[in-house]
Amino acid sequence: MREVFQQELAEVQDRLVEISRLVGISIAKSTRAFNESDVNLAEEAISEDDKIDELTIELDELAITILARQQPVARDLRIVVSALRISSSLERMGDLSTHIAQLARYRFPDKVVPQSLRGTFGEMGALLVTISTMLTELLTTQDVKLAEVIRNEDDKVDALHLSVFDAVLAETWKGEAADTVDSTLASRYHERFADHAVSIAKKIQYLGTGAWQQSTPGVQ
Repeated sequence: MREVFQQELAEVQDRLVEISRLVGISIAKSTRAFNESDVNLAEEAISEDDKIDELTIELDELAITILARQQPVARDLRIVVSALRISSSLERMGDLSTHIAQLARYRFPDKVVPQSLRGTFGEMGALLVTISTMLTELLTTQDVKLAEVIRNEDDKVDALHLSVFDAVLAETWKGEAADTVDSTLASRYHERFADHAVSIAKKIQYLGTGAWQQSTPGVQ
């Protein structure tokens, strides 16, 4: 019975890794579509979100079944409960990636943001791809050192996010109302994607070290 339980826990981890991998593919497509005004990539990212949602539901059902049948305790219980919370964050990351792609599709063939902010969003997009790659590695290896690296990368995203707000609020801002709305929304989507990755990283760090880190503000 114990062997079956361990196999089920391993399956939970494998499914989390697979969902994270798909989220990474999605954000790579979405940020490229956003920065290059590539409507085909945007459509791909949007259509693939259904698969992320489907796998998340299946994982949640497996975790609930484990809780009901195996009645885990101590660390095993924390693993299963953490998996439910992590899957929720991954699903939300997929949604945020879709939102970024939807902006690209909506503004096609034009770019979503003015020329003055394209370099900033290019940096943010590259950081999100890096963060998602490291997150998948973290879920695969449970190497808690990666959690700190992800948090450091998130700090860079936060700084770029603030710079977007500074830009659109400055007296020198010459963008139209639509540019202001698109830029602030897009920046927020990028920032929240990274926040969810940090939230997941903290949960893995807790499972590995037993030390709980302060929660990430703004994660919903």
